[in-house]
Amino acid sequence: MTTCIFCKIAAGDIPAEIVYEDDQVLAFRDLNPQAPLHALVIPRKHIATLNDLTAEDEALVGRMYLAARQVAGEAGLATRGYRTVMNCNSEAGQSVYHIHLHVLGGRSMQWPPG
Repeated sequence: MTTCIFCKIAAGDIPAEIVYEDDQVLAFRDLNPQAPLHALVIPRKHIATLNDLTAEDEALVGRMYLAARQVAGEAGLATRGYRTVMNCNSEAGQSVYHIHLHVLGGRSMQWPPG
């Protein structure tokens, strides 16, 4: 999708601090970090929300979580712990309509967040 900011990042049209990439997914640092590590893992395929996933996307979502594990591991957080979050639609906090997995760590996480 040509107007999607995450599609533009995946295409290399907009610069980002890439921390992981392969042929299906890309991870980059969030511009407004909420933790010392705050990366976003996105699929290269445009999927607007979790509600738009199909059975064909099952392996792709798994690939996103494997990328998140690698990003957290490379940041030294595998043992300490990290959080992964995927929001769906505006009331849940989704502001970019291209699915993305937040990977947060490097500080103690509280629930509810705050």
